[in-house]
Amino acid sequence: MRTNTSSSLHSHSAGAARSGSLLLMLGVVLVASNLRASITVVGPLISSIRTDTGLSNVLASLLTALPLLAFALLSPLAPVIARRIGTEKTLFASLVALTLGIILRSVPSVATLFAGTAILGAGIAVGNVLLPSLIKRDFAGKVGLMTGLYSMSMSTWAALASGISVPLATGLGIGWRGSLGCWAILSAVGIIVWLPQLRSAKQSSSSTNTQTASVSLWRSSLAWQVTLFMGLQSLAFYVTIAWLPAILHDRGMSATTAGWMLSLMQAVSLPASFIMPLLAGRRASQRGLVAFSATSALLGYVGLLLTSSPSIAPLWIVLIGIGQGGSISLALAFFALRTTSPSQAAVLSGMAQSLGYLLAAIGPILIGWLHDLTGAWIAPILVLVVVTALYLIFGVGAGRNAHVGAASKHK
Repeated sequence: MRTNTSSSLHSHSAGAARSGSLLLMLGVVLVASNLRASITVVGPLISSIRTDTGLSNVLASLLTALPLLAFALLSPLAPVIARRIGTEKTLFASLVALTLGIILRSVPSVATLFAGTAILGAGIAVGNVLLPSLIKRDFAGKVGLMTGLYSMSMSTWAALASGISVPLATGLGIGWRGSLGCWAILSAVGIIVWLPQLRSAKQSSSSTNTQTASVSLWRSSLAWQVTLFMGLQSLAFYVTIAWLPAILHDRGMSATTAGWMLSLMQAVSLPASFIMPLLAGRRASQRGLVAFSATSALLGYVGLLLTSSPSIAPLWIVLIGIGQGGSISLALAFFALRTTSPSQAAVLSGMAQSLGYLLAAIGPILIGWLHDLTGAWIAPILVLVVVTALYLIFGVGAGRNAHVGAASKHK
């Protein structure tokens, strides 16, 4: 009888553990789903926003740039906050901030439009940094799978948000403010699903350990390779998101078709963003995966540089999409794969995303200025070719079998 009772308790405990793990997986997916949608929803609505508010092009561009600047400024602080109150509570607070920011952004006022954008950017910045750390801690044996789910969820909802923003605004008659505000529903669902994690929050690593990790990472060549890989591929991605339709339209493609080319790029990136981390988690070295992803994007940009025919453009777009999807997911996976502890993963994530998104925020502005200066797209596309070649080089270094702080032992 005692044996049966013990077996029953063990089965109940195992079942509860599995249920808790699945709930945590769902929570990670929902947090990831909220990390881009509220940003990508803005682009298709920007002309309506400008018409209604009277904003200049420069001020309107801040609605996309502000979140990226928030990523750059706040990413190093996320591990510090998590160390004080715990990762679960910090992620919960980030979802609350994101929801409040989305709602505030939809209030009929230009001031709240920008204030809400800054607040939601701060919430997303924290989620960006801490999800890789949580995956390193709670899914150490499934880093590839969880990073793939995380990356694909983020990309899927980003693409969906940009695709349905105008239909929501016009088809449902809720206007651009309603279209921006409806994404608070997704973040509210994330809050609800995340609530159980507050009861099972784990103790964070000590302040001393995290501070030591922070100091050592800034001196690590491997950490800098991960950072530059993350930063340069982010720069290429956000430049492409901002300017690809204009490039294709100026070369004779209709505005509608050029917009669909951007959707095509994001669509083909989804399988790569899921598969690459799965493959990465099964290998000690990810150099071959980096080479494949970055070279695919490089060939796409070289194709755009050397040929201007709209008929062949879809081939280059598909190559860029595959390369970008694989590269971003590998960059996210490196935060866990190149570190030895969750606290170290959080610090590396904060370092790489801080500098990475600063580059990403500057990139579209720089490319726009270069186009205005030259009156053509040759120089801007050449910059993308050079940037992609550089992140190929840094990515091969980041993909070697090593850990930050011990890189010299693993040549």
